[in-house]
Amino acid sequence: MSNVLLRVEGLKTHFPIREGLFKRQVGSIRAVDGVNLTMRKGETLALVGESGCGKTTVGKSILRLIEPTEGSILYGKEQTDVRGRSFKELRALRRELQIVFQDPYGSMNPRMTVGSIVAEGPRSFGLAKDRADLNALVDEALASVQLPSTVKSRYPHEFSGGQRQRICIARALAVRPRFLVLDEAVSALDVSIRAQIINLLRQLQRERDLAYLLITHDLSVVQFLADRVSVMYLGQIVEEGDAETLFQEPGHPYTRALMAAIPSLDPDKRTGVAPILGDVPSPAHPPQGCRFHPRCPHVMDRCREEPPPPYRSRSGTQARCFLCEGMGGG
Repeated sequence: MSNVLLRVEGLKTHFPIREGLFKRQVGSIRAVDGVNLTMRKGETLALVGESGCGKTTVGKSILRLIEPTEGSILYGKEQTDVRGRSFKELRALRRELQIVFQDPYGSMNPRMTVGSIVAEGPRSFGLAKDRADLNALVDEALASVQLPSTVKSRYPHEFSGGQRQRICIARALAVRPRFLVLDEAVSALDVSIRAQIINLLRQLQRERDLAYLLITHDLSVVQFLADRVSVMYLGQIVEEGDAETLFQEPGHPYTRALMAAIPSLDPDKRTGVAPILGDVPSPAHPPQGCRFHPRCPHVMDRCREEPPPPYRSRSGTQARCFLCEGMGGG
């Protein structure tokens, strides 16, 4: 456990539904409903699933950009609970826990120069002694993402999508974090630019021993970047395991359908697995039993009544599916 950087236990983030003149709470959106994750130093954990499954809410809840409803977020050598930190303690901690948002343009102030955007973090956390030291930190951050220091005087609208994403990564790296949430960080980029950013992230991880929580629905990115994968559906983790193992032999029907949806020109890689039909149920009224059962081609009567515990699948992953019962020894 010495290399564990962050553990999330029983994380729940619910948003109230209010109605009427007095805005009384009549229900809640269960965006995250009992998630457990473990992050180790220097590794990439991919959190994957369809849009609306709660992936981004998990990342923001870990950083307390959204306040969780329940659960523990244990960070660092002492494994102290982030949820129990005061505002002052949390502010100091946020230097080590950073995020790269999905929209590289929307997450930057268009009236600020690139130099000011990247310098904002080091200035706020008091990492620079003087202006010369601050400029050196900004230059170092830009150089780490292969951008020249001459871009400091320019504005975000003057750059391409790939360059903007590099600036966002530089902004996060400028405060020398240990853990990065990558929220669909390459999903909006062209294929060639996406490959450059992925290679850059891998290089930075090796050089700085960074831990990444990669939030994405693009499984082709996960194949190249992730060490482990957690598959999320309707606020819960339905399968998790080593990335290579999970891609070779997924245990959960939902995971198999996601894998089958990866485009391929190789006919030998086409699995013939039927696509998932229907829409994701409302997180305000999740189905009883297994949450995937209304869309599962292998649904059984017990799936409609009992929520499945995690079973070890034949390949060694942990899958919440009764089909895996007894396959891997419980």
